[in-house]
Amino acid sequence: MTTAHILIVDDEPDIRQLLKEILEDEGYEVSVAENGEGARQARRTRRPDLILLDIWMPDTDGITLLKEWSEGSGLDTPVIMMSGHGTVETAVEATRLGAYDYIEKPLSMAKLFLAVRRALETAQLKQENVELRQEAIPISEPVGRSSLMQTLRERIKRVAQHDTSVLITGESGSGQEIAARYLHRLSSRASGPFVRATVAGMAGSNRPVEVFGSEDGDTVHFGSLELSNGGTLFLEDIADMELELQAQLLGALLHQSFQRVDGLTPVRINVRIIAATSRDLPTEVRAGWFREDLYYHLNVVPVHVPPLREHQEDISEILESYMNFFVTRDNLPYRRFSFAAQNRLRNYDWPGNIRELKNVTQRLLILGSGQEIDDSEVEAALGGATAAQAVPRNVPGEFPGFELPLKEAREQFERAYLEHQIRKVGGSISKVANQVGIERTHLYRKLRALNIDAKQVMGQK
Repeated sequence: MTTAHILIVDDEPDIRQLLKEILEDEGYEVSVAENGEGARQARRTRRPDLILLDIWMPDTDGITLLKEWSEGSGLDTPVIMMSGHGTVETAVEATRLGAYDYIEKPLSMAKLFLAVRRALETAQLKQENVELRQEAIPISEPVGRSSLMQTLRERIKRVAQHDTSVLITGESGSGQEIAARYLHRLSSRASGPFVRATVAGMAGSNRPVEVFGSEDGDTVHFGSLELSNGGTLFLEDIADMELELQAQLLGALLHQSFQRVDGLTPVRINVRIIAATSRDLPTEVRAGWFREDLYYHLNVVPVHVPPLREHQEDISEILESYMNFFVTRDNLPYRRFSFAAQNRLRNYDWPGNIRELKNVTQRLLILGSGQEIDDSEVEAALGGATAAQAVPRNVPGEFPGFELPLKEAREQFERAYLEHQIRKVGGSISKVANQVGIERTHLYRKLRALNIDAKQVMGQK
């Protein structure tokens, strides 16, 4: 079970000590600071989960600190203001700057405990809601009664009891994040944060900052590694991480500490890493594109998520989950699948896995009408999906994948583009490299990542 870290900032030593003792008795970890500069230093040393901030202090007042910390994207930590000489204007200003609550001195311990508990709960729910809203994940655990899915759930339950790194493998769209969230929810870190970081989606030059955070004078940016302190960091697309960043991540995991970009002091962390990839990491290791030591550090307990085509008997149950989700979230009318429609869905090979099934379900609810979905309507929906995946391989210059998520659309275009170039030059990889302006080693890596075999491409003519 994780413990929340609270920072108390107050220039009165008796109040600091009293609050520290009381909150530690309640099971919290507590740090203290006696003034504004001490608060900056304490926050820089370790990101708190909650700050109790006095307003009137000798060097820098609490409102100024609050304004400083809320600049940019707003407060990343809930703050409860404390004051014995506050005014209505002060309380209004604190609230405007994002303070969670405002408590007058002398402090009521009952009121303080309630505010602390609610602030921490609100911060956790806010983070969870942001994640779920962004990703629209309607399934809380791997769904299905097939032996494959039962085995997967049992494996995750066993793994969750041990606080080790986990490597989740599986095809794109197969439900790696669902498995990761399920594992986190069953672990001793369930009360801590679950932070998702997609390596492929990070800006290349800014990746170290997004993972490790940065410092610029008194301004501190907390990265995903620090934001997940006490909980779980889910690193999606781990194979896309550059070697230098891999080395930095391994060092942080081995020593449970790191330095922010441009930072001067180490930051202690207690984080569980769940990494995911749809690529063959052992092959990446042999090719020198992924660090062997990091691979073995992450691959303590591997979890493989099977593709949907291997457990098609679960399609009806997964369909029902997605149907209920979209009906509730988007206020769409509920529609039943006819037996023939369900049969067609079960006999489709689902190259996009459950992500594709989710998209097809949403498409049928939005575009269709009537209480029942028949097989012809399903055929039309699948036909659009099939065309989006097949046409780029055979019709160079055309790209109908505009309905897909950005990552899938980009992969689809790159695959079609490179296959066209291979055919154009008769299969010579060196000629393709010159033609497209990519160094040959990088091109080989890209082809391997996209599962493109030049010989097979030439055989498609």
